[in-house]
Amino acid sequence: MTSPVAGAADLSRPRSVLDLVGNTPLIRLRRFERADGRVQLYAKAEWKNPGGSVKDRAAVAMVLDGERRGLLIPGRTILDATSGNTGIAYAMIGAARGYPVKLCMPENVTPERKRILRAYGAELVLTDPMEGSDGAIREVRRIYELDRERYYYPDQYSNPVNWQAHYNTTGPELMAQTDGAITHFVAGLGTSGTFMGTGRYLREHKPTVTLVSVQPETALHGLEGMKHMESAIVPAIYDATLADIDLRVGTEDSYILTRRLAIEEGLLVGISSGAALSASLKVASTIEDGLIVMIFSDGGEKYLSERFWEDPPEGSFVSGVN
Repeated sequence: MTSPVAGAADLSRPRSVLDLVGNTPLIRLRRFERADGRVQLYAKAEWKNPGGSVKDRAAVAMVLDGERRGLLIPGRTILDATSGNTGIAYAMIGAARGYPVKLCMPENVTPERKRILRAYGAELVLTDPMEGSDGAIREVRRIYELDRERYYYPDQYSNPVNWQAHYNTTGPELMAQTDGAITHFVAGLGTSGTFMGTGRYLREHKPTVTLVSVQPETALHGLEGMKHMESAIVPAIYDATLADIDLRVGTEDSYILTRRLAIEEGLLVGISSGAALSASLKVASTIEDGLIVMIFSDGGEKYLSERFWEDPPEGSFVSGVN
């Protein structure tokens, strides 16, 4: 084989951090499966994205779309509301492409998220924790209206490029990784982009797939990044009719399962991953055969200040787990 010319670019290699987004692995959760092995559980390891979460996919797509449409130009600041992960993705991308980033987020997000964002150079506007992500949305809209020319406001909750990113990447990856054998897709709802885009792709390419959305069971919950739709500002991109099943999960169960994933599978993941597993176990208990794929949105490093890691909540989760 001829060696590359010295100094020539190797286009098969990533040229920037943006090229590292996507193509995350599937991990089988054998210790959470039933003993008969007839229902297989797989997690999509989205913390393997360079910004550490599934939100890298949508953030890259929205930033590049803004550039293509002339909405994001040198000198403008990327502005959006976030509970943390999309903000981290924006901050990473902004640093890589030379854009300032300003983010509105609830004051009570974990200290780790704030430190990561500041490490990337993002400016933070902290909003009332009692208003959750809705308060951040209201504040970012106020800031944008004061000076539209200064900002590029992707508006992740309303931008169709959000769900299209998953239609174009996450959905095809799951079909390829399971050789089309996926029977159930499970994902939590925040902006709803992951569920909407991946779900639409799967529905088109395998109509028999069961699409399961996951929400907190109450308005007051501890599942960062997830929305209880009845009590929240509903994202414009969300379509409740896509889901075949909409499951509600508890904060305590999600904490327990997040902790168990670390101890029993060696997977240090975020709280929404525990919520996705909680819903997946409920589905698994109702079917005889199947291949369930759930989204594990991010890693656990951003949540290590949460008390449940040291003092896990009391209780148990009733399921078909060994």
